[in-house]
Amino acid sequence: MNIIETKLKGCFIIEPKVFGDSRGYFFESFNQNTFNDSLKLKVNFVQDNESFSSKGVIRGLHYQKGEFAQAKLVRVVKGCVLDVVVDIRENSKTFGEHFSIELSEDNKKQLFIPKGFAHGFLVLSDTAIFSYKCDNYYNKASEGGIIYNDKTLNIDWNFKDVDLIISEKDTLFPNFNDAKL
Repeated sequence: MNIIETKLKGCFIIEPKVFGDSRGYFFESFNQNTFNDSLKLKVNFVQDNESFSSKGVIRGLHYQKGEFAQAKLVRVVKGCVLDVVVDIRENSKTFGEHFSIELSEDNKKQLFIPKGFAHGFLVLSDTAIFSYKCDNYYNKASEGGIIYNDKTLNIDWNFKDVDLIISEKDTLFPNFNDAKL
């Protein structure tokens, strides 16, 4: 596996070793020991989530606060997404900065997102199945969000606004400066 740290400290791109032949392919998508040893972390994932979405769907930017903050390991099982993370760690040198990467069934890349980040994605393919592991359980009272088109963050989703599909809940998120981080 190839591990690449992004410009946001603690956020890593993980490129698994894929073994392919005439039958198809095989790769180990997760191994607790290899993951912790490679990233020099001790992360214990306790919840797996999966979503199915259509082209143009934006989910996010979401986060969990306080004792329910979550680190995540995300990947695309089917399709392609633009995955976006925002550093919301107030004492971080990269506070308020974001990173984006295309994750797809073809490139099989994964992204490790540490606690203290907002996360979202945009579906670029006709449909996508998105999978993520979390190191803490979801808690509704601890959820937060930032509006996807915040002017301060200036995220380039590289998609026409009129073609976006966003839940009502996600359209009501505050901007970055007003979010309760």
